[in-house]
Amino acid sequence: MKSAAFETLGCKLNFSETSSMRRDFEVEGFELKEFDEKADVYVINTCSVTMDANSACRKTVRQALRRNPDAFVAVVGCYAQLEPEEIAQIEGVDVVLGAKDKFHLLNLFDDFVKQEKTIIHNTDVNEAVDFHNAFSSDDRTRAFLKVQDGCNYKCSFCTIPLARGASRSPKIATVVRNAEQLVSEGFKEIIVTGVNSGDFGYGTDENFYQLLQALDEVKGLERLRVSSIEPNLLTEEVIRFAAISKKLQPHFHIPLQSGSDEMLKIMKRRYKSDLYRSRVELIRELIPDACIGVDVITGHPGETEELFQKSFDFINSLDISYLHVFTYSERPNTHALSLKPVIPKQERKKRTHKLRRLSNKKRFEFDLRFENEVRPALFEESERDGLMYGWTNNYVRVAIPFNERLVNTIQDVELTTQTSDEHYLGTLSKSVQQEEQAIAELIDG
Repeated sequence: MKSAAFETLGCKLNFSETSSMRRDFEVEGFELKEFDEKADVYVINTCSVTMDANSACRKTVRQALRRNPDAFVAVVGCYAQLEPEEIAQIEGVDVVLGAKDKFHLLNLFDDFVKQEKTIIHNTDVNEAVDFHNAFSSDDRTRAFLKVQDGCNYKCSFCTIPLARGASRSPKIATVVRNAEQLVSEGFKEIIVTGVNSGDFGYGTDENFYQLLQALDEVKGLERLRVSSIEPNLLTEEVIRFAAISKKLQPHFHIPLQSGSDEMLKIMKRRYKSDLYRSRVELIRELIPDACIGVDVITGHPGETEELFQKSFDFINSLDISYLHVFTYSERPNTHALSLKPVIPKQERKKRTHKLRRLSNKKRFEFDLRFENEVRPALFEESERDGLMYGWTNNYVRVAIPFNERLVNTIQDVELTTQTSDEHYLGTLSKSVQQEEQAIAELIDG
């Protein structure tokens, strides 16, 4: 029996797709190994977003070949689509597969013997028109469900449309079946993910709002989240539905990228700051306890000190919960490369640090609102220093003493003490404490 190991470089969407590949190999009779073990086949699913895509890929290939110099090494995914020739120069790579072919590795090779020369099986990204179902988990409690792929947007800084092709998605019925499978496997929470999830149903008679309504009806599913949604696609009806849904959690992650309208135009974003503010204000009006996360890019070409300050002031004025701050880095074949002025890298980092300090402040203030409140939290399997961790419905991190019986359960927890680690130490509700005490006495007696 041949064995296979997989490594993912990049986002949650990549992780879900790697999980799909793993399942395909398992069905074909391969023994699945961890990437740090010796295997016959190594599959590396790459990302084009990180600045060090080439060095990360090269390093990962070397790690695989150290474990088995005769292993078949396949490099797939976004970076493989964008820079196949560059990857082919990495010693030991047997095949490079882009967006259209990354799910067809098992069809392209039978014996997976080492190749004398790297095979580049890369087609025009516009030929990537099929949707491949995928889902993955980061533990036994939460699953990431892919509902959309590709992107029709042309943001100045982004290579994803070049790496993944046009926006596409399955039918709602297909997503619901996948969700039902995840529920049958014991997952309590599903996080819908995609390149541009809110664009679900583009070109069809279905849309993202209808998808959320359908998932809300899945029997046995206790929690539903959206990984990220563009502000122009976060419609009022979606927000109003979230306010009444029992499953859709009060947590929104909404990319902003800049709080300056001039920068948003330069970046080729599809909204202005006033629309973004209106979305945040409507969420706060209808769902006051909601957690709101924001993506921001610092140091994009054209971002003068004045425009950065406008962006900072705008973000500071919003009632949001945390920031994901990304330092701009150059990407081949993007419009941003032609823009001026180019911001020195040291200045980019300085702006990033300033916004991350603001994020820490926003996160602390948001979490502090819920001190001594009781919130439902879904607890994970992992144990650290005698504690188990979970997320409340509105995405506040909480820890309690580890109890194996509470893994993958939702418990009411009082948020008692904020720590320097950006989480609360919590106390279980009295009813749960009494129940656990009774169980312990039965076991002891």
